[in-house]
Amino acid sequence: MICPCCGHEMMLDGHRKIDLYMCYDCGYIEGRKIEHRAHATNYSRLIGMNLNEAAAFLSEGLGLDEKGVAEWMDESVA
Repeated sequence: MICPCCGHEMMLDGHRKIDLYMCYDCGYIEGRKIEHRAHATNYSRLIGMNLNEAAAFLSEGLGLDEKGVAEWMDESVA
């Protein structure tokens, strides 16, 4: 199933009473209202992410190794 918000592949989340499809890229869950984020910048998206989400976002955009980016971010935060 394709995410209607960002176009990435959605995964079946079986950790709930009723299984729902969830997009791990933008956080959309099947059946929820679609938020229009046309004015959102990459910086505003990064503010709302935790460390692992930010590492995945940066590594995908820059074509880098996600593990290396996460280790670099851990070193700079500590």
